[in-house]
Amino acid sequence: MEDGLARFLRHLALERNASEHTVKAYREDLRQAIDFFRRHDRPVDKPTQITSRHVRAYLAWMHQQGYARTTVARRLAALRSWFRFLCRDGHLDANPADGLRGPRRHRSLPHLLAESAMERLLSAPDPSTPIGLRDRAILETIYSAGLRVSELTGLDIDDLDLDDGVATIRGKGKRERLAVLGRLARQAIRRWLAARDRWLERLRRDCNAVFINKNGSRLSSRSVGRLLARYLAQAGLDPKTSPHSLRHSFATHLLDRGADIRTVQELLGHRSLATTQVYTHVTTRKLQDTYQQAHPRA
Repeated sequence: MEDGLARFLRHLALERNASEHTVKAYREDLRQAIDFFRRHDRPVDKPTQITSRHVRAYLAWMHQQGYARTTVARRLAALRSWFRFLCRDGHLDANPADGLRGPRRHRSLPHLLAESAMERLLSAPDPSTPIGLRDRAILETIYSAGLRVSELTGLDIDDLDLDDGVATIRGKGKRERLAVLGRLARQAIRRWLAARDRWLERLRRDCNAVFINKNGSRLSSRSVGRLLARYLAQAGLDPKTSPHSLRHSFATHLLDRGADIRTVQELLGHRSLATTQVYTHVTTRKLQDTYQQAHPRA
């Protein structure tokens, strides 16, 4: 059992180029399932002994424990992937999870800020201080390029081409894409880089990261979340807003202003158009709200 899991995780990391975070998530999900199978009323110690009955019992147990539908669906998907790998590798004749349906996931609409709220947020950092310059550049870059927070903190100086207004982004699965940096984002980044150079010179440190902390090291995703929370409070905006909400705002505002959904898909770095289509529901809801308010016979 452990050997089959280890080979699958190596396959994810080396052949499918999965990120460390993805490999860790699969490891944790599958270890929990394996532990359950070993405690089942028909315990197993080899993948070949796992049947659809074991998998159904595992799904029922997760429901009894109160796991969210998204968690149950994700863990079933992890099992399917593992069994599929073992079948392909010749260690299983059939996939025990085939034919089993996970819970229907309720896809909630993404949380985002209106354009006017984004303007207030982007104006919140104080540009007269190095920290303010950095934070303004961070917020402008996330919103301008639609970045995930991990993509922002992973940016290196060599990834920027401010003359052409683009940045090389390494996204999920280590896939690279070009992100577009708007005029205001480029201005904010240039001002921050000048302050950053003076900062590192004073610290007598060298760092290739675009965004650094007070010690001259690469800024963490958690730090970005904390600074965003501070500026949300300062601007009087919804505290539930996360760095990912700015990415949602980027996509929705583009579609609201007439951007093609395929273009938005490319800019976000989504593999599947279905992932991007959630934003069309947001814009449709906005159209319906406007219609209800404006039409005399709505």
